[in-house]
Amino acid sequence: MSPEYVRQLSSVTHGQLSKPPGFWFKLHLDPILLGALLLLTAGGLFILFSASGQSESIMTRQSIYLAIGFVVMALFAQVPPRIFCRWAPWVYLIGLALLVAVLLFGTGAKGAQRWIAVPGMSSVRFQPSEIMKLVMPIVVAWFLSKHIVPPSFRAVIGTLLLVAIPVGLIAKQPDLGTSLLVAAAGFFVLLLAGLRWRFIFGAVMLAVPAVYVMWHFVMREYQKQRVLTFLEPEKDPWGAGWNIIQSKVAIGSGGIHGKGWLAGTQSHLDFLPESHTDFIIAVLAEEFGLIGVVLLLCIYAVIITRGLIISAKAQTLFGKLLAGSVTLTFFVYIFVNIGMVSGLLPVVGVPLPLVSRGGTSIVTLMAGFGILMSIHTHRTLLGRTT
Repeated sequence: MSPEYVRQLSSVTHGQLSKPPGFWFKLHLDPILLGALLLLTAGGLFILFSASGQSESIMTRQSIYLAIGFVVMALFAQVPPRIFCRWAPWVYLIGLALLVAVLLFGTGAKGAQRWIAVPGMSSVRFQPSEIMKLVMPIVVAWFLSKHIVPPSFRAVIGTLLLVAIPVGLIAKQPDLGTSLLVAAAGFFVLLLAGLRWRFIFGAVMLAVPAVYVMWHFVMREYQKQRVLTFLEPEKDPWGAGWNIIQSKVAIGSGGIHGKGWLAGTQSHLDFLPESHTDFIIAVLAEEFGLIGVVLLLCIYAVIITRGLIISAKAQTLFGKLLAGSVTLTFFVYIFVNIGMVSGLLPVVGVPLPLVSRGGTSIVTLMAGFGILMSIHTHRTLLGRTT
């Protein structure tokens, strides 16, 4: 064990160590978080069945990935946080290698090259950029836990370099939405570590030239068009503005109570594009109205609140930073998706977590919740398992 870990271990009170673990803690699972995730994924399947046009193949695929996700969550929950800390730099290097592999010989769809096919199983593929959403907070939390907090200028620069390399590789695929989420995951760790206000002010000052560089040298034409469409979707109602206009129509037509399950016209008559992925919450709003959307947001609120509580109770700096970043990044997924579907943000291709159709993203998210449970349960069992 490292001297830092021994020091943090010694700070745990005798009462915490002597408290007998309950049933769920022995399983290293958090019942509140697990219950909320089960409710969310069950509701997500219910919505997806309608949004996908009652497609059995999509439902089967989603169910398989959810089952895999829960198994991965349970497995990750068994791993003590110190193991994640120890392996963080190596996992980061593997993630970078996979991102480079995507650019060299990855498979593509709709003009984007984001996937790697499994050797010998060309029909099975995964998206390394999704994995980096989880790897990024782990490696940044590891890096900052080795430094004095609040982080010094040197530590901030080191963190920015750790974040910038994978973000640049993902942006080259191109995948602007995922690159922003990966950057947010790293930034949240910095923020939770007590980033000084002068650094935040400096970052704001650098934002203007950074936006200029991204607009002229990084962003593709279709990505620029998304931003322009966000500002004035009615300018091209039959082209670039079609998606967001139809999404607003679907949301508004649902009213308070909605039209009823499987009765949404915008999605079932193919007016609403990507109804089973990016715009699935518009289907929910049309069929279940404001009440359905509020219920979904309440489930999300329970998950986020529980994650923040786990972060606050974590007994190591690494655990606090990692749990907080995983939770806040999950919040950003929700905020960005709902914001873009309702016209408050540009469309950047971010699905609604654990509700939209997904594969690698589902497994990665569930792995993150497994890490949250590990941080929480190993907090109580720290003296017994170390």
